[in-house]
Amino acid sequence: MAASSNLEPLHIPKQLMQQIFAEARAAFPAECCGWLTGPVDSAEVSAMRPCDNAQSAGDHPTAADRGAETAYVIAGDDLLAFNRGFREPEPPRIIYHSHPNGRAYFSDTDQEVATSPWGDGPAYDVQQLVVGLDADHIIEVALFAWSDDAGRFVEISRARADDYR
Repeated sequence: MAASSNLEPLHIPKQLMQQIFAEARAAFPAECCGWLTGPVDSAEVSAMRPCDNAQSAGDHPTAADRGAETAYVIAGDDLLAFNRGFREPEPPRIIYHSHPNGRAYFSDTDQEVATSPWGDGPAYDVQQLVVGLDADHIIEVALFAWSDDAGRFVEISRARADDYR
């Protein structure tokens, strides 16, 4: 996929963010994962598609030895649906996952998996949302996008969970 540099954060409605928070809490202590869809001509996403975290099957392309508490994999039927979704009027726009260590950051492993194996930009032309939570609370969320200038995903917005209550 060709590299892009859309560094404008897509808007995630409060209701969708609360659904992601609920999924992250239900998956804890494992990471949750999925994607958000929306019209290509809109700056807002409109629907959520949760996925099963297939990490426990050891399918992670770069960190197969890690458990579902520290990694996620979108695989099987979920991955097929994700790829097919790019032909739809409301394609995938954001991939999301949680970090059950309380911090919302894009790890080196996240960077590696989200980048094309040919080194020419993102694997998919989507933004990346990370939800940081701990055993008691959703702490924060951060959104990342591919930057051609930086040659990697960079943070484009950050919010506290309270901003979505």
